[in-house]
Amino acid sequence: MRSMIYDENDLWGLPDPDRQPDFYASVPTKRALAFVVDLIAGVLIAALIVPFTAFTGIFFFPFLVAVVSFAYRVITIANGSATWGMRLMGIEFRDRKGARFDLGMAVLHTTLFTVWCSTGFLQVISVILIATTARGQGLSDWILGTAAINRPSRY
Repeated sequence: MRSMIYDENDLWGLPDPDRQPDFYASVPTKRALAFVVDLIAGVLIAALIVPFTAFTGIFFFPFLVAVVSFAYRVITIANGSATWGMRLMGIEFRDRKGARFDLGMAVLHTTLFTVWCSTGFLQVISVILIATTARGQGLSDWILGTAAINRPSRY
């Protein structure tokens, strides 16, 4: 599947899925598990914030979870190219040049992810793309030319 935003040749910094398949091995499953871990983290952090809102946060808890989850994703991705769930699963994001995400890319990727989650339908498309593309790219990745890969060894 070709992206409308970038040419396959623009991805020169990402590992080639045919020549280096280990970078993408089990990434779709790991992303799903990381999503669950990150969702739980967002809910727990929001629950810890509720008492500081004089418990009025209970009345808008889903919105509080969304805001907390957005901030959590941006901060963790900007500081390590992966959320805590992704780190636990041993995966991280890389841009089209193979570099780790900076703050700008973390905000952009998280914004797109949040839009997809809020629509439902687009999130389903993203999950289908993750499960079927060679690099396991979701809709945000496909648009931005990014990918989640297994974290390379430091040695």
